[in-house]
Amino acid sequence: MRSLLFVPADSEKKRTKALEGDADALILDLEDSVALSEKPRARAETAAFLRDGDRKGKTIVVRVNPVDGPHCRDDVTQIVPAAPDMIMLPKATPEGVQDLSDMIAPLEREAGLDPGSIRILTVATETPGALFVMDGYVHCGERLAGLSWGAEDLAAEMGATSNRRTDGVYTDTFRLARTLTLAAARHAGVLAIDSVYTDFRNEDGLRAELAEAVRDGFDAKLAIHPAQVAVINEALTPSAAELAEAQAIVDAFAASPDQGVLSLNGRMIDRPHLLQAQRVLMRSAQG
Repeated sequence: MRSLLFVPADSEKKRTKALEGDADALILDLEDSVALSEKPRARAETAAFLRDGDRKGKTIVVRVNPVDGPHCRDDVTQIVPAAPDMIMLPKATPEGVQDLSDMIAPLEREAGLDPGSIRILTVATETPGALFVMDGYVHCGERLAGLSWGAEDLAAEMGATSNRRTDGVYTDTFRLARTLTLAAARHAGVLAIDSVYTDFRNEDGLRAELAEAVRDGFDAKLAIHPAQVAVINEALTPSAAELAEAQAIVDAFAASPDQGVLSLNGRMIDRPHLLQAQRVLMRSAQG
């Protein structure tokens, strides 16, 4: 996956439009996008779509409400039997992922679904305390599929008046949250998903943030508007030149499996270069 587009779960119109678009995954949002009074209707309509609707070949993620709140269990009870591909947990912690997994498992069995078939994504940095437990995701098991991070809720919790400097760059607190998410995802062996870019009319700003995400090693990015999807997909799809170079590195090591260091096109390459090349090829396959 490269692009994951948020869609309000109570809007059939927006869901239909998103399904016709190019996002790799849709996140049908039962949390922030849905008013309290509309949550029962939203979860019922989402379950009905999952059971009977045409998913257009897309990965369908449902963002439920926080696991320690009053709505999560109702969300999970109704959504899991309809077999979403993934569930996204907001306000997440490793303990919360385990609690959610414990909710999902018996509902999978009752619905006749393969154990562990519904994976979990997280928004991992929305509370200050979450920053201190990021290493725990390595113990969350195979149901965990990816970690993303959030700056808006964290800013509110921190009492920050803004999460960005005047030049648009995240301030140190939020850069720390981003870095911890990337490191925790790599440590756990799951997808690292960069946060939303909220100024959806600012394409130049989005492109600049995507360049940072690719440089630093993120696999995918969240989107809040359909117009962002094409830009995200383009940035996270390796170019023909990048693919050719990566394949050449992989082929060189395959031809000399006992060598730790090789010469390729006038430069020395070693195992870290091989790992980077394999990630480039993996990104291409995911796209």
